[in-house]
Parts: sequence; structure tokens; C-alpha cells
Amino acid sequence: MSDQAARLQPVLLSGGSGTRLWPLSREAYPKQFLALAGERTMLQDTWQRVAKLAGDATPIVVANEEHRFLAAEQLRQVGVGHAAIMLEPVGRNTAPAIAAAALQAAVQGGDPLLLVLPSDHVVRDVPAFQDAVRMAMPAAADGALVTFGIVPESAETGFGYIQSEVRQSEAGQSEAGQSKAGGDGVRRVLRFVEKPDAATAQQYLDAGGYYWNSGMFLFRASSYLAELERFRPDILAAVRAAFEAAQRDGDFIRLDKAAFAASPSDSIDYAVMEKTDRAMVLPVDIGWNDVGSWSALWDVSEQDADGNARHGDVIAVDSHNSYAYARRLVALVGVDDLVVVETDDAVLVAHKDKVQQVKEVVARLKAEQRSHAILHREVHRPWGSYDSVDQDDGFQVKRIKVKPGARLSLQSHRHRAEHWIVVRGTARVTRDNDVFELHANQSTYIPLGAKHRLENPGTEMLELIEVQSGGYLGEDDIVRYEDVYGRS
Repeated sequence: MSDQAARLQPVLLSGGSGTRLWPLSREAYPKQFLALAGERTMLQDTWQRVAKLAGDATPIVVANEEHRFLAAEQLRQVGVGHAAIMLEPVGRNTAPAIAAAALQAAVQGGDPLLLVLPSDHVVRDVPAFQDAVRMAMPAAADGALVTFGIVPESAETGFGYIQSEVRQSEAGQSEAGQSKAGGDGVRRVLRFVEKPDAATAQQYLDAGGYYWNSGMFLFRASSYLAELERFRPDILAAVRAAFEAAQRDGDFIRLDKAAFAASPSDSIDYAVMEKTDRAMVLPVDIGWNDVGSWSALWDVSEQDADGNARHGDVIAVDSHNSYAYARRLVALVGVDDLVVVETDDAVLVAHKDKVQQVKEVVARLKAEQRSHAILHREVHRPWGSYDSVDQDDGFQVKRIKVKPGARLSLQSHRHRAEHWIVVRGTARVTRDNDVFELHANQSTYIPLGAKHRLENPGTEMLELIEVQSGGYLGEDDIVRYEDVYGRS
């Protein structure tokens, strides 16, 4: 294999909203940015499992505009300083997202192999995954569009399936008897099939040669773009226009909104993989889970002797096979097969067999225009975070944290005044024509309409209490004059 064929470019898809893991996952802070299955977030884990394969390459990340600072900060925490972060102004599914990444890869040089990975999956056997990627690289370098099929453990109805040709050497051999990287390796795809009912899924399992569709791919950038041009030229034309008109701001690549919105919304499976004659699949057994529900998270979590998985301060008495996530003390007594998730502003109690219906709760919250579907009580911003600890008619109390060296925008408010009390650290305050510093136990008043800015000139986190008062306290009551994060 040539050096060019061997060059691997990871592409991390980070555009999902994760509604089935509410109330922990929310639209503004979805599951890929949460530490659900370990100490690192799912985005960080996705990068860590491919970093060894990537060599000197940094990832191309495709994310929502609203998540840009989350993605950048979490990658920075694991040593990635200059990822190309492509920002989708609107969601258009995976086919356009991967096309944008392929165009960016071409601009960066050569014709690399794109290793396309959703950033919200769990892979327990990382060495087996890495071996599988290496095994798939020659076929991808020769022009195949390779997908990774998961050797099924059960007759699962929640996944699509891929049917492949069965090698002669595998005839009569059980899936369990094949190697971690899939018996004789990459083979031709016969067809993609939709999520089956239970009886059909069992038939697939009995027949062999059927694998769960993981949504992970490996192919040359040029191979994907050629097949997209062949089958969905309308998608490629729209994405190319959005890419060529993109605004570049440091590591952020903002795709043109009008052009990208004109692209049809379609998955890579429908747009390309189900139509192309270059589709191949590598069956793998890598401890994969898409963590698509709370019951799936229970599956991949460490469990006690009674089958209970816990996160936080949880006591379980005479309870079995349950999952509990707690911010404060939660006690389970005499219950089985439950999911209990407690956050600062919401509690979920569900039977494990019914957790797919959590998305109906989110739909209802959105219909009622309640913020619980979108935001946590603590909201993260590029400069730090704020936590709305109390609110009633005419006032709101927030706990604000500002990172060392960070500054908020120069702004004013039409409907509210603010009182700031420093709890920890040093605050540099701009108020109209005055600039001054405050330390712990000192405070200041920001009158309605005053131009003001808050900065942290120190080396430790700045923490303060903000008391807002006025007739309207919405987050959209901000007039920005200057902003280092491009929001003015």
C-alpha cells in the first residue's frame, strides 16, 4: 500500500441531539459531550481510540454551530489543538456532513482515507477496533466504500442490518467462531435492510451473514465524492457551494447557511451505500454500543451483584437490574428494571423496557416551549458557565463562573439591572467609562442600559453571584457591542 493510501484522516460526526437520553442529554448539551461510559466524554473517547491510527493528523469534526465551543474545548482537553471544526448552520443528516468533511480533507492535501465515526458510540475493545481499521484500509485504498458491520449478539430490532456475501471458509461456522476482525475480512455488501421486527431479526441471526449497521465507514475522500456525484449530485452541488462560500474563523469553518440549507437531508446509507456497487463490509466484534437509550447505557455500565448500575450517590435495597444516575442522594427500595435519572432541574423515572418513549417527553416539552428540552440549569458558554439557582417574578439569581483570561462581551440590557458579588477570584469590570477590579466579598451595581463587561484577569476561576432585577429577564435581552467569540 502506498504512503498516500495509508494516510488516515479521522472524521468525527458530532451533530446529534441525543433526545433519548434526556434529561441528562439536551439539545444544547447532547450526549457526545457527556461522560456517560467513563471519565472522558464520548467525543473525547472517540478521538482517543483513533489517535494512534491517525499519526500526526488531527480530526475533522462536523458539529452544530451551537456546539462549536464545546467541541473545541473538549478536544483541547485531550491534546488536540487545531482540529478543523466544520459548523453546520442547519442539520442535513450524514450524507451532506460527510461530503463537507471530504471537501475539507481534499483542501488539506492529497486523497486520504476518511475514517468516519459517530462521536457518541461506545467501543469497549479498542485494540480490536484498531486492528479492524487496519484490515479495511487496503480495500478502501483501492476504491471500496467500507462499512463496519457489528457481529450481532441478539435478534435486535433497534438497528438496521447489512447482509454480506458469505465466504466459503465461513460456511457452517458460527459468528462466535470468527475472529474479532471478522473471519476472512472485507467482503461485498449484498443489501442494507431496515430495522426488522423480532421474527425477522431472529431469521437474520439464524441465517448468518447479517450484521448490525454501525454507521462507521472507511473510504477515500475522492471515492465518496465520486459516488455522491453519481447518485445525489444535488447534495454534492449544495455542499460544494456551502463549502466554497464558508467563512473561516481560526479552526472554525462556518458553512454558508443558504447554500447548505438548500441541500436535501439524507443519510449516507440512503444517498450512497444502498446504491453503489463499491460497498463492502468488514464484520467486527469490538464491544460496540450506540448508547441509544438508557437501557443501552445500563448494558455498558459496571453492574453490582444485583445487576444495578449506579452513577453518583445511590443506595439500592432489594432492587435489581436498574440504572440510577444521581446528583444528590437517591435511594432505590424494592424496585426492578427501572431507570432513575436525577439532574438539577428534572427527574426521569422509567421502566427499562419503555425508555425509547423518553423522546416523547422531549417532544412534549418542545411543544410547550419549555427550556428543559434544550438547556440544563447550568448553561455552558465559551467563557465559562452560569447556573440559574433561583427565579421568581421580577428577579433571577445566577452563579457565574469565568475561566482564567476569559471575558464576556461588552453589552447592555434594555429591561434589567444587575448586582454582582464576587465569591472567588478577581473580576475586572467595565461599566460605561469606568474600569475597576473586584475581589472576594466585594460587589458592584450595573444600572439598566449601562454598557458593561466582565473579565477574569487572574489565573484561577472567577466565581460570582449575579442578582438580576427587572420586568423581563430572558437571555435575549442582550445588546452586544464587542465580542471575542464572534457573537456581536
